[in-house]
Amino acid sequence: MSFELRGVSVRYSPALPRLALSDVTLSIAQSEQVALIGPSGAGKTTLLHTLAFARSIDSGSLRALDAEPWGLSSSGRHALRTRIFLAPQTPPLPPRQRVITAVLAGRLPQWSLFKAVASLFKPADPQAAYDALARFDLQDKLYARVDRLSGGERQRCSLARLLVSNAQALLVDEPLSALDPALAQQTLDVLQQEASARKATLVCSLHQVELARAHFPRIVGLRGGRVVFDAPREAVSDQMIAALYQQAGREPQVAVGEEPGIGAGRSFASGCF
Repeated sequence: MSFELRGVSVRYSPALPRLALSDVTLSIAQSEQVALIGPSGAGKTTLLHTLAFARSIDSGSLRALDAEPWGLSSSGRHALRTRIFLAPQTPPLPPRQRVITAVLAGRLPQWSLFKAVASLFKPADPQAAYDALARFDLQDKLYARVDRLSGGERQRCSLARLLVSNAQALLVDEPLSALDPALAQQTLDVLQQEASARKATLVCSLHQVELARAHFPRIVGLRGGRVVFDAPREAVSDQMIAALYQQAGREPQVAVGEEPGIGAGRSFASGCF
């Protein structure tokens, strides 16, 4: 089992009693591919950060990769994090960094400090970075500066990091938000092919409901921090989708990627992004 949540609740921040996740119970098997859908502020980002134990839980229990992360020592938790890749919607890419360096940062959990520092001056594996970028048609940007990339290019550059990592669980937040339909399709295909090839678990939040229904065998619908449905895609009807979004107006709304207090919990190791 990759992830198992039992009755998990997470507050927006220690100072706010309102819950970002409320009594969530969810199990995700190794190598499963799951789409998270729901309106803005539904809790999708918080759920991904909770699975990656970037957010501490206020109640309930979490198991990740057959371990209880919040029962481990700090060093044990860090070791477990190296097996998870969390790709945020807004990638944390230093603007003056070269793309090759940004991509190879996906290898940081595997490298010693000496190798990581040395790679800043002479990239340790330029071919791996080139190959990862090529899968997103960005190979010509290998030595470009990050601040010269468009928003969509930065998003795909961040996902190229995922390709050079050796993570067993891939948690991806809105990877298609800055992409046109053709690039969105290509990017989703690459992510799913990579997950299948390495038998990794893929959990992906999406606003593009039709892409979720067309590509993911399992869909979890969230609203107001709760699981509204968790079903195989063939069981997810138009009526279920309409109800998920039509009733969203009754819930507090928060911009995607800007859920209050997203950084208020325990911090996630930067080398795991």
